[in-house]
Amino acid sequence: MEVVTESPALDNALVNPANWGDEKWIHDQFAWMRANAPIKKLSPDGFKPFWNITRYQDVKDIEGNKTVFINDPRPTLGLEMMEDMVKQITGRKHLVRSLVQMDDPDHMKYRMLTQGWFMGSNLRKLQHRVDELADKYIDRMADLGGECDFVKDVAIWYPLRVIMSIFGVPEEDEPFMLKLTQELFGSTDPDVTRSFEPMEFFNVVKDFEDYFQKLNRARRREPRDDVASVIANARIDGELMPEHETNGYYMIIATAGHDTTSASTAGGLLALMENPEQMALLRSDTEGHLPTAIDEMIRWVSPVRHFMRTATADTQVGGQAIAEGESAILWYPSANRDESVFTNPFEFQVDRNESKQIAFGFGAHVCLGQHLARMEMSSLFRKLLARVDHLELAGEPKYTQATFVGGLKSLPIRYRMK
Repeated sequence: MEVVTESPALDNALVNPANWGDEKWIHDQFAWMRANAPIKKLSPDGFKPFWNITRYQDVKDIEGNKTVFINDPRPTLGLEMMEDMVKQITGRKHLVRSLVQMDDPDHMKYRMLTQGWFMGSNLRKLQHRVDELADKYIDRMADLGGECDFVKDVAIWYPLRVIMSIFGVPEEDEPFMLKLTQELFGSTDPDVTRSFEPMEFFNVVKDFEDYFQKLNRARRREPRDDVASVIANARIDGELMPEHETNGYYMIIATAGHDTTSASTAGGLLALMENPEQMALLRSDTEGHLPTAIDEMIRWVSPVRHFMRTATADTQVGGQAIAEGESAILWYPSANRDESVFTNPFEFQVDRNESKQIAFGFGAHVCLGQHLARMEMSSLFRKLLARVDHLELAGEPKYTQATFVGGLKSLPIRYRMK
């Protein structure tokens, strides 16, 4: 496919989930837009118009100004028809209300409830468990006899087990959590969607809510040392959290807590296999290069593909006037390939010493689990490089057809254990 430059063809192509299955095509579009139309108003069919933000600094400026640019009422790209359905069926603006849909003062109150679980001292307590699980999934590779689908056999299960251990969800329920997560984030992908019928998306959310309401009741009766107990018994302004917000809190941790990490892990491995000189460099000094290599993998993949913000006042971004009430979409894969910020951004470099990647977001809404994600990826790659001495592709990698969150959905590999 060639670069699309004119509306309405560009507008419709960019929001078509099928095109997001082609990484090269997406990056070609963004490279053209950064150079020629970095801030452009798009009006794709079926969507309310929005400003298209592709440059790193513009994304950072918008995220850093939480007073002028807010998450509510349009935190992600959605069909106008679906927005209307949510209002008609639920009477609410949002089908799910989590940290993603919140602004201050609610956002900070809710964020602080669990922030400590994902910070320094608590993460250090988790290191041994994370290392044990990393070993377990490299053992799984050994058991599979030299060939596997790295996404389906390793990358999706490892961070899922980590976050569910912290969360308090029993291991036997993890396949169900994975299925619902994929149906939620991959609702536009033919391989994982439950159905392309709009009402089925509501049913996915209901299945999550039914599960977490049971967990919530159990943790109120018998609190444990887990995040579910924190959420179940937390108080906002002296009252237990409302049911809608409680369900949303469970969902954001149960989904974002593993899906993005698995995408970065699989995409990072593919980048290493496609760049053998970088694999050799990382092997030559794994501990020295691992911190920058992990950040480079996250930059390279940018698994959260976008968020949106809405202006609360007339303002300017990158010289472009944006009016009060207008929305802007922030494309992280584009920002993380911005030629004005990253040296040779289309080269994968495990020793890249520019810790500027913005895949975790910036400002008040920066990803709560970013340090855990780095810890998990570091542990797995440390074990993998120590125990696997040869890796190669055994089939065609395939990417999720989704505009919001995505990455590799299949990565067939052959390998040799040491």
